[in-house]
Amino acid sequence: MAKNEIVASIDVGTTKVCSIVANAGYGGGLQVLGVGVTPSQGLHKGLVVNIAEAKQCIRESVRRAEQASGLRIESAYVGVTGRHISSLNNRGVVAIPRSDRLVRPDDLRRVLRTARTVAVPNDRKLLHVIPRGYALDGQVGVKNPVGMHGFRLDVETHVITAAVASVQNLVKCIRGVGVDIEDLILEPLASGEAVLRADEREAGVVLADIGGGTTDIAIFKDGSIWHTSILPVAGYQITRDIAIGLGLPFDVAEQMKIRYGSVMPIYNGKEEETTLHVENGYSISYRDLCAIVRARLEEILKLVALELPGAEYVKEVPAGLVLTGGSSNLLGIEALGQEVLGLPVRVGVPTGVYGITDILPDPAYATSVGLLLWATRGHEGEQSWQPRGLGEAFRRLFFRMRSVLLR
Repeated sequence: MAKNEIVASIDVGTTKVCSIVANAGYGGGLQVLGVGVTPSQGLHKGLVVNIAEAKQCIRESVRRAEQASGLRIESAYVGVTGRHISSLNNRGVVAIPRSDRLVRPDDLRRVLRTARTVAVPNDRKLLHVIPRGYALDGQVGVKNPVGMHGFRLDVETHVITAAVASVQNLVKCIRGVGVDIEDLILEPLASGEAVLRADEREAGVVLADIGGGTTDIAIFKDGSIWHTSILPVAGYQITRDIAIGLGLPFDVAEQMKIRYGSVMPIYNGKEEETTLHVENGYSISYRDLCAIVRARLEEILKLVALELPGAEYVKEVPAGLVLTGGSSNLLGIEALGQEVLGLPVRVGVPTGVYGITDILPDPAYATSVGLLLWATRGHEGEQSWQPRGLGEAFRRLFFRMRSVLLR
């Protein structure tokens, strides 16, 4: 990217909307200039269910980020999640026709186009086509074949599709507040950029982003993506179980979960028989609260285990499980993960940014930070939802004018 290029991200989650403005070229890093966070409304399990409410939350989040940075957000990288996401692996192959048999960038583009020729129903569209690895004349494990000689070039890709209607609703909300969309990025891919180390990706690692509405899973191996999946259970279900099990209003149950929730009560430094006195005269048992949290989290971790590659998954992902997302802040979750999965477990915190980052070193902001990192680390060519065409300049001019009128 060019020096001092301003980039922005918008993470529209089930519990919060986070907008970030950053300088992508300053000092060789990602300098955060402004952050805007608002409670989310109009979304359920990662999907828009009320466009008017969702637009209002997004508008306020964008306004706060603009106010903090002193800059106007004209376009942004936006995260996508939800049960409508599906993925598969596909192969492509092309011949190298030139006499020198030298692989050039055009050949990479050709072979990726052949890998995109998958049968996609009318109600779905490609979101990502990500190369996992290349083979040249049968030699597998080639990371970048450009400049190498060969007769046949193969590529294995990870293809991610999304429901057209679900994504169009999100796009409508973003554009409805006068912000254009640079690209749509699957959220667990973005989260992985923020919390995973290069050695973990190479050895084999599972990322589970346990947010408010969904648990987003991505498995990496040999430095590239191997599998992605979205589970429609997460922090919302934990709070709902607390509210029903202990007879609390939902918002009070959410506060109790955040303030006292633990999967192993000893981790919280309290006796198991402690009674917690809640506002409005409610009182609950600390042991009962933690038992509910543990039961639901254990269920979520077992669902994550079902996504792992076969019975010998311990050998396939030796780097273990990296948990992130707001729900990974619950005390004792690492120990529970090790107990349930038999894998090394750590909680991933976003890294790779500096500047106005007071709240960002928190698992809850992994996706928000990761969207910016994805954009600045050379992944731009892997998006396919919104291809750039001849009308791009006119489209961008339209949104600049529209943003002025709407503000």
